Amino acid sequence: MEKPMYPAVSREIAKKREELAPETLSAWRAFSRQVFADGALPAKTKELIAVAVAHVTQCPYCIRHHAAAVRARGASESEIMEAIWVAAEMRAGAAVAHSELAIDEIEEKTPKPD
Repeated sequence: MEKPMYPAVSREIAKKREELAPETLSAWRAFSRQVFADGALPAKTKELIAVAVAHVTQCPYCIRHHAAAVRARGASESEIMEAIWVAAEMRAGAAVAHSELAIDEIEEKTPKPD
């Protein structure tokens, strides 16, 4: 049987991560709690942003974690899907925007064929 690309989340892996860098993990957890706390943006909004970003970065662990977290904060399925569509537009928009680089290269710096 082929090994999956992404291992299942497990206590063993989490324990190993903590053993390898306990202070760093502790600092990261504190940072994460602070980032996702209510502030200028409510925690629900922050989690919706995280769902969108997780889709752009294509992190399956982040997608699952933040989708569950935002549901726990009261987001509807429609709100979550809308955040995902925003992510899709932003990713596609970046490709369109960056076409300017290719067009610039083609038109300004590459000799034109005879």
